[in-house]
Amino acid sequence: MSEKLPYQSIIDGDIPPWVMRFIKGVGKAINRYRMIQKDDEVVIAASGGKDSLALALALSVRRKWLPVSYTLKAVMIDWIEHPIPAEYKEKLRSYFSALGIELIIFEEHQFPESFNGDFNCYLCARNRRRILFQYADRENASLIAMGHHLDDLAETTLMNLCFRASFSTMLPVQEFFNGKMHIIRPLIETRESVTRRLAECYDIPVVKPVCPYDQTNVRARLKPVISELSHIDKLTREHIYNAHDFSSSVLPEKQDD
Repeated sequence: MSEKLPYQSIIDGDIPPWVMRFIKGVGKAINRYRMIQKDDEVVIAASGGKDSLALALALSVRRKWLPVSYTLKAVMIDWIEHPIPAEYKEKLRSYFSALGIELIIFEEHQFPESFNGDFNCYLCARNRRRILFQYADRENASLIAMGHHLDDLAETTLMNLCFRASFSTMLPVQEFFNGKMHIIRPLIETRESVTRRLAECYDIPVVKPVCPYDQTNVRARLKPVISELSHIDKLTREHIYNAHDFSSSVLPEKQDD
């Protein structure tokens, strides 16, 4: 395709209709579940992939339009075993700086001694989450925003249904530590095709961290299944989303002091 457009143009307000729909769709999900409210401190889990970078863009741009303010910080975990190239770290720093978001990069071991030589997707995710929770706790931030999208929700639903006999999935808002912290998923109603298009059209500095199981895990193998179902009904992902009851996944409204 032709040369990519500069992401700075979106930040400056030159937003094409399809990008505007994306940002407003993120805002709609946020409002539906009251994910972010006045004066909230939000930590973005920035993997460097297209989804977390698209999330940061949406959260930053929509903040300019709101009558209330919230604080954004981003945390990236650079695995020592599979480090992110220095040139990409600089590009990512420039990207988040342009968005007005502080980026903190932690160098951590992907295979800590506590794993006792074991490694799988669950352990990796738990390790990442532990680091994010520890940082958020130090910063007194109660919200961690993750870039999980509608396709992730659909895949998780099928994983749990087909392999665990459970009709469950990731939640738009997930409580931890008796409500002290919450994971929020503002992209939960956004298709992966939208974040992919954003990365294809704009010079967003996407970097794909190395994952030993990236193409062989169950989630990766379910992607073509979801795609095939969508050829039968293009709203397959939305139907799976709407089959769940997320009425309890709404944060309480903040009361003015």
